[in-house]
Amino acid sequence: MDAKSIYIDSNIFISPLIYERSSQATNSRKVLAAVEKGEVTAYTSTLTWDEVVWVVRRVLGRADSIQAGEKLAAYPNLRFVPASEELIRSAQRLLSEYNIAPRDAIHLTSAISKTVDALVSDDSDLDVVREIKRESSASFNPKKPD
Repeated sequence: MDAKSIYIDSNIFISPLIYERSSQATNSRKVLAAVEKGEVTAYTSTLTWDEVVWVVRRVLGRADSIQAGEKLAAYPNLRFVPASEELIRSAQRLLSEYNIAPRDAIHLTSAISKTVDALVSDDSDLDVVREIKRESSASFNPKKPD
């Protein structure tokens, strides 16, 4: 799928930091490079910052987590979707309707709120939701449709 606007799940940011040599990390770097170059309009939740910093801290340590948090907070061409009261209520509706984790419900609702072309994630658990299409990092194509 060619995407001009995307929502990026936290695993796309985490993979290159934790699994440097994996194909998933390589594919995630391609997604992030497209964002950096401004080839797509990109969103993620403020929750993503927390997830990235927390995972990096657990796996690599405090200093690396601080650096990862700083880089994510200043990531070029990335817009953060705040976890507002309205968004949390929508996440609760998704949580009630589908068998998904609370964090996944927040990510999905954040993506839906921005009417993006795709949610880029390597988490297949998100496929159960009808309201938005998930695209893996491997299938991501930043080419803008004409």
